[in-house]
Amino acid sequence: MALDTKHADYDAPQKDLYEVGEMPPMGHVPKQMYAWAIRRERHGDPDSAMLQEVVDVPQLDSQDVLVLVMAAGINYNGVWAARGVPISPFDGHGEPYHIAGSDASGIVWAVGDKVTRWKVGDEVVIHCNQDDGDDEECNGGDPMYSSSQRIWGYETPDGSFSQFTRVQSQQLMPRPKHLTWEESACYTLTLATAYRMLFGHEPHDLKPGQNVLVWGASGGLGSYAIQLINTAGANAIGVISDESKRQFVMDLGAKGVLNRKDFNCWGQLPTVNTPEYNEWFKEARKFGKAIWDITGKGVNVDMVFEHPGEATFPVSTFVVKKGGMVVICAGTSGFNLTFDVRYMWMHQKRLQGSHFAHLKQASAANKLMMERRLDPCMSEVFSWADLPEAHMKMMRNEHKPGNMSVLVQAPTTGLRTLEDTVMARD
Repeated sequence: MALDTKHADYDAPQKDLYEVGEMPPMGHVPKQMYAWAIRRERHGDPDSAMLQEVVDVPQLDSQDVLVLVMAAGINYNGVWAARGVPISPFDGHGEPYHIAGSDASGIVWAVGDKVTRWKVGDEVVIHCNQDDGDDEECNGGDPMYSSSQRIWGYETPDGSFSQFTRVQSQQLMPRPKHLTWEESACYTLTLATAYRMLFGHEPHDLKPGQNVLVWGASGGLGSYAIQLINTAGANAIGVISDESKRQFVMDLGAKGVLNRKDFNCWGQLPTVNTPEYNEWFKEARKFGKAIWDITGKGVNVDMVFEHPGEATFPVSTFVVKKGGMVVICAGTSGFNLTFDVRYMWMHQKRLQGSHFAHLKQASAANKLMMERRLDPCMSEVFSWADLPEAHMKMMRNEHKPGNMSVLVQAPTTGLRTLEDTVMARD
């Protein structure tokens, strides 16, 4: 492994295991580390599935990088990994334990012998797309279409909920130095996902003046979608389910906000041309008219930013304009999607799946954060010990608007540099 020794000096002993928050000497890789591990036999809610264990520090291949994790982001795929739903991560990687976590900020701690873009001591954020890099899609196409594409921390066993994490060198991006470790850790997965959804599917890439309906507008994905829509000179119509979140969404720059509890057209579509369908249709039209109250009479949205899935998809496909696009990246309310196909084929609407982002898209989104054009919208920070409870709050939909982080090696909140971190330990 290559090692660059130009870094801040501090005294620390060399040991085989360090307590959480204890800084090893720069570049010293211990044999073991603490991690929140999931095992197949423990699949269930996060507070029982995730247990702290001592595990081996992962070994690096030639293009890998070892990162000392300062803080990690909380995402819904941690809930999925804990519960083994919709799939068990063990069915993919086959390892005896799984470390979840697909967002992190940290410090490059060791590099493989073919890594040239990064050196020990670099402060980075990590995007969660991995691939083998040797097929046509990875070389001139779209790496997200590669058969080797996988999500680090969900489809790989070595995510960010540990003192050290192993990533591919192409996953690293420079960390915005104006943000704290915890702010830097909370945004990459949701921001890059939102960026690809809005700008990654030509010819339906977002353009100035267009209107976008954003489900879950106060959450991690939605809060970045609204900011990106504003950055592009377009108009965001946010949907919330809690009236207390309206002002938060408006302050992000939404043109208008709708509360879905004011309407009764959610869930799977009733059978077409039944009395139940007729009642659903009346409510869906009522929702569409509420959109017109924001966009103008007869002006349907150009795009729907979808991720709840089962509860909202029938309405999404109805309210998007002729030739418009419904783009979806998840199914947090369920996976059995239904819709009236007549409105799709006769109005020539596009239904587009979207999955995270490749490096160029993630870097473009990260540049906006580096340039302070976006707010990370960090809502809550948890201690290392409270990591399972953070996932429980997300699972119960009790988390605050925005994005959540957990401290790992950062000893306290508010630290922005390695020097701050070293001083804070004393």
